[in-house]
Amino acid sequence: MSRHSSSRPAAELDAALLETVRAAVLSQTGPVTPSRVAAAVQASGRLLGTTGSLAAVDRIRAELNGLGPLQPLLDDPRVTDIYVNGPDSVWVDRGSGAERTGVGFSGEPQVRALAARLVAAGGRRLDDSSPCVDIRLDDGCRVHAVLPPISTVGTLLSIRVRRSTVFTLDELLASGFAPAAMGQVLSAIVARRLSFLISGATGSGKTTLLTTMLGLCEDNERLVLIEDVAELMPDHPHVLGLEARHANSEGGGTIDLGQLVRQALRMNPTRLVVGECRGAEVRELLSALNTGHRGGGCTVHANSAAAVPARLTALGALGGLSSEAVGLQAVSALDVVLHLQRGPAGRRLAEIGTVALKSGTLEVVPAITFVNNDAGSVRECVPAESELRYGPGWEGLQRALDGKWTGE
Repeated sequence: MSRHSSSRPAAELDAALLETVRAAVLSQTGPVTPSRVAAAVQASGRLLGTTGSLAAVDRIRAELNGLGPLQPLLDDPRVTDIYVNGPDSVWVDRGSGAERTGVGFSGEPQVRALAARLVAAGGRRLDDSSPCVDIRLDDGCRVHAVLPPISTVGTLLSIRVRRSTVFTLDELLASGFAPAAMGQVLSAIVARRLSFLISGATGSGKTTLLTTMLGLCEDNERLVLIEDVAELMPDHPHVLGLEARHANSEGGGTIDLGQLVRQALRMNPTRLVVGECRGAEVRELLSALNTGHRGGGCTVHANSAAAVPARLTALGALGGLSSEAVGLQAVSALDVVLHLQRGPAGRRLAEIGTVALKSGTLEVVPAITFVNNDAGSVRECVPAESELRYGPGWEGLQRALDGKWTGE
């Protein structure tokens, strides 16, 4: 999908002319080039001039290969998500919550046509027999589409934008994600090969943090990444990615995350990483981390660090594990939980905890908690070192870090 779009005015491109030019271009094979569009415009009897012709190229490219009316939104590097709730209801997320835009569609048919084309580009189909689809495009954008009557308001589109820029740890901390001193903690977690789990709500930055931390691994380490939809792109020279496969139109051919974890174990990984645990694959992940594959990582949806054990127990039940079995596996497989929150000032690290088994019950013991999580500005959001609160898990975390960070 091309991310190029123009800021040139395209008022001259009325719907009838655009449709005429588009039909003429589609009648020929080959790429959409300015000369082909100019020829189609000339054949229509309209004179647009250089500016109008270039605007026509951008519009038609977006219609045929890009995001159509949504294409200009990709020019803003802050946009992480695009939501289409209807022809006149397009929203974006720049990190601080959804914001309505002035972008619109001509009507429901145009929204549905765009959704169907994007899904087809991802190798699947969107129709009445398959009204809910989640796919990844070649450029890494993740698209989720829902058709009526499953959606009560028309065709819905949710697009997670995959940016080519990967945050370094210093850049992440400078953005207000956490105090600068936490860089030493996060680096030490990776250096000491502690197995970690990143928890948080949707859009809290779990994938961003996981990508950054994986970039801290030594160059001679072999990272095997397992994802339902590939999103991780760590800055590391030796990365292997495995992506789940959904059922085909006949209902067969599914390869789930659990199968991929088992395949990954045969690939001699130095670190095994699951982009997101949300089902029975937690059983294979915990088993893998208990067979010498230390230093792995994973993300999970949870409301708080304290809620992670309940979440793991629920996922383990899907894999046939009892709560006792999940507790025994998790306390041996996982060392650290990093919980993220999203507030008015953006995404940030809220708590670091250690994993323990107390009286047979799995717990996440607070080690470091960051206060002032609900601050209203980035400046207020970045806590001073004095705003770090050390909990009962702090001594255990220090031992796990082997003195690589003392809190000073």
